[in-house]
Amino acid sequence: MRYDWTPLGRSAIGFDRLFDVLDEVQRTAEESYPPYNIVRLDENRFQISVALAGFTPDEVALTAEQNVLTLEGRKSEKEEKTYLHRGISARNVKRQFTLAEHVEVKGARFENGLLIVDLQREIPEAMKPRRIAIDGIAASNVTQIGSRFA
Repeated sequence: MRYDWTPLGRSAIGFDRLFDVLDEVQRTAEESYPPYNIVRLDENRFQISVALAGFTPDEVALTAEQNVLTLEGRKSEKEEKTYLHRGISARNVKRQFTLAEHVEVKGARFENGLLIVDLQREIPEAMKPRRIAIDGIAASNVTQIGSRFA
């Protein structure tokens, strides 16, 4: 259940930051499931690990659209069971990750209850820095501006 703090914020001068903090805490609590890690493997490779205990690969959909990676898990109970204790969540999940420009999903796999998503930044050749030859100076003789004029 989400509370709308806006009406209180309008009448409470000087307390607007408090309502922002309350809203942030509430949103963070809602967005904490499922837990995940993001690891930088090197300068251009990253990995997202999402804990999806109890999910099978056919219950999970991974979609990349523009710069957003969306993970959706739909739990399907195929048979009725009588649980004496249910500690493993059976709820549906949805989590979105905003990807930086030129970061592409290279693959995904399940490993020990974790969904592992491999990402790689691939900057197009046209966007990479390139050396410009100056009239009268061969490009191989040009030093970097930072080291020449420091």
